[in-house]
Amino acid sequence: MPEEKKAARASADVLLERQRRFRRTRVRELKMIAKALASTKHPVLVHIIPMRRCNLDCGYCNEYDNVSKPVPLEEMNKRLDILADMGTSIITISGGEPLMHPQVEEIIQHIRRRGMIAGMITNGFLLSKERIGALNEAGLEHLQISIDNLVPDEVSKKSLKTLDVRLEWLAEYSVFQVNINSVLGSGVKDPEDALKIAHRAVELGFTSTVGIIHDHNGQLKPLGGREQEIFEEIMTLGKKSFSRFNNFQHSVARGKEHDWRCRSGARYLYICEDGLVHWCSQQRGYPGIPLAQYTDEMRHREYYTAKHCAPMCTVSCVQQVGMIDNWRGPQTLKPKPMAPPAAQPELVQIGSTRSDS
Repeated sequence: MPEEKKAARASADVLLERQRRFRRTRVRELKMIAKALASTKHPVLVHIIPMRRCNLDCGYCNEYDNVSKPVPLEEMNKRLDILADMGTSIITISGGEPLMHPQVEEIIQHIRRRGMIAGMITNGFLLSKERIGALNEAGLEHLQISIDNLVPDEVSKKSLKTLDVRLEWLAEYSVFQVNINSVLGSGVKDPEDALKIAHRAVELGFTSTVGIIHDHNGQLKPLGGREQEIFEEIMTLGKKSFSRFNNFQHSVARGKEHDWRCRSGARYLYICEDGLVHWCSQQRGYPGIPLAQYTDEMRHREYYTAKHCAPMCTVSCVQQVGMIDNWRGPQTLKPKPMAPPAAQPELVQIGSTRSDS
């Protein structure tokens, strides 16, 4: 891979539309924060899975398979309608690989139609100039790609070498906001890769964040000295965005417990491909209630429920949502098994009826 790379240049029309969408999105984000501060009764962010299948098989990932079919569009829209009726502010589509869903643009359109902010997390391999244009037209507002290394290895194919041309296409043609997330921690062979990836992201005009990953046993280990230096440098790079409100990661980087109130199950929901509600991607299985049966009372209880995994959590999006409510709502409840509301018995009419036909 060449050491010197030229920054891609967007046309004047793309730059103008990008600025317009950025301004509109920023206004909506400010309204979202105001709404969240005013009321605790609605979800702020929901991750929803339209496709568990993925075109990659990264060795560390537990969020994909290679057999699942896409969730039908009609079913996806029903789930989105339920979330919109709850007052949800942001929907992020993830997977698996969401770009494998044949109607993902229509899903994005429905998110926007219902007044919610639309985001996507993708590995980026299926992006093309034409696909970027389709995502523009659908109304996508945020896109995130996580890049693990400079060149692919046996653990991850998500490398800058394989993705850089697609990043250039995004810089040239996308009108939505793009964030590039690099990683540090267990399993990362060369931490210098994260710094180079972050600098390339900023060079292309994107925001840059850094994630810290567990080891293969799910345990968090503190970063080494050089890793912490790289972490601090990446945290100061680039443009400001709401994704950069992540000071909790300083504790994560040092392997220290973080004192916060996780609001998963209430302010943050993870909806799997089967339509079940979970705390997050790393705690799938609880509460495991179908979205259509997940009541206001259940969300209320989860808001006040302390999560056993919170002190060493590395799921940054959940922690960013939790920051809104860390100053209120002490969590005094413990998790307990939930059951869907009992089905109401069907009414049976006895005797004859008169037909008007």
